[in-house]
Amino acid sequence: MDPLVTARQLYEARRSRVPIPPFGEGLTAADGYAVQQELVKLLLADGDRIVGHKVGLTSKPMQRLIGMDSPDYGPVLASTVYASGAAVPMSRYIQPKIEAEIVFVLGEPLRGPGVGVLDAARAVAGVAAAVEIVDSRIEDWRIGLADTIGDLASNGAVATSGRLVPLSDVDARVVGMVLSRNGSVIDTGAGAAALGDPLLVVAWLANTLGEVGVGLEPGHLVMTGALHAAVPMEVGDVFRAEFDVLGAVTVRVVS
Repeated sequence: MDPLVTARQLYEARRSRVPIPPFGEGLTAADGYAVQQELVKLLLADGDRIVGHKVGLTSKPMQRLIGMDSPDYGPVLASTVYASGAAVPMSRYIQPKIEAEIVFVLGEPLRGPGVGVLDAARAVAGVAAAVEIVDSRIEDWRIGLADTIGDLASNGAVATSGRLVPLSDVDARVVGMVLSRNGSVIDTGAGAAALGDPLLVVAWLANTLGEVGVGLEPGHLVMTGALHAAVPMEVGDVFRAEFDVLGAVTVRVVS
């Protein structure tokens, strides 16, 4: 597999909304990150910019499903960030699903190696409620390890509440969440679903990015992973994720 060729295929799939076949068998996480690096270059050349990162596969069931024993990551691009209450157009995506997550906003630079939970806590400006729209440019979500990593960790968009709660006011591990669709509760979750502690996700990300010479910057978002199973989206849906202490975030799905 040529990472640049595959990245260009993914780039075109994002524009055309026509998915591509899976990359193939026997590929590794390193293969996926090689594709991701090339795809990010193409997207940044279009004028987009990185405003944070999403971390995926932060629960053991998802890791087992993909065949991985650790999380993965991808960039959050400025063009994909929404505020709570936004109308999210289905026309931008291929096969989107929604996940409720806890998001941290960095107040200070954070760079690995050697970052622990306390270091992460000191660098965090605050915590917010969020939902992530995941999407796959791979046909029928037939993703393996390299596929999802190369496809920017299957990112689509992010919506945040905009209300930043100081870390001193909340223990992210025990934050409960209720997700509703069109007024009916469809799932629940708690912060500990993300590696047992969402702050551990921030530390993992800082250390992993540090291995490739990248640091987290003030203002960067860190999406810490789904608190429940991803839910398919349809035009007309209104999703609302209500979090203890953090408040709520809502998105409307339009055509």
